[in-house]
Amino acid sequence: MMHKTSMDLNLASLTQCAPETVQAQSVAEVVLALGSNYQAEKYLPLARESLAALGEIRLSTAFQNPDFTATTQLPKPDYTNQCVHLALTTPMSLQQLQQTFKTLEGDCNRCRQIEPNQVRLVTMDIDILLIKPANKENSLSKESISEPMPNWIASNWIVMADRYPFKAHENAGINELVKVSY
Repeated sequence: MMHKTSMDLNLASLTQCAPETVQAQSVAEVVLALGSNYQAEKYLPLARESLAALGEIRLSTAFQNPDFTATTQLPKPDYTNQCVHLALTTPMSLQQLQQTFKTLEGDCNRCRQIEPNQVRLVTMDIDILLIKPANKENSLSKESISEPMPNWIASNWIVMADRYPFKAHENAGINELVKVSY
């Protein structure tokens, strides 16, 4: 079943929150940034398949970008980046989502330890850019809510402050997802 969702985003007007302040927040939708600089043609489809198992996904174009930390002394492979809008089948807390994405990175053979001066090969990096909290008003379990949600949480997207301002390819991907007509 296709869910009709709206992604009308004016990024400048959105609330920014540090991820640690909304860890327990129940999330219905997320916008993610995927990145790979090693075997992207293998790992991006694998990540998209795993994300699709969590809900309905919409994809931006995949962009190839130079690694902005590369230098002439330490050249690094280009990244392939893509934004994903994921409408979760079952809302989960931000903390659960972060753990799910860490597991997915591991399923893509992500290696976090590197030697000094070694080029970091990243099979899959999944970053949460925006979250849309689940609207508890429509929940069947009203009795479990101790207090009403503030309006800004119930109705708006929240920017992850540790990721903002977004990189150029993230802005391009988000803008492309916003233009998708649902």
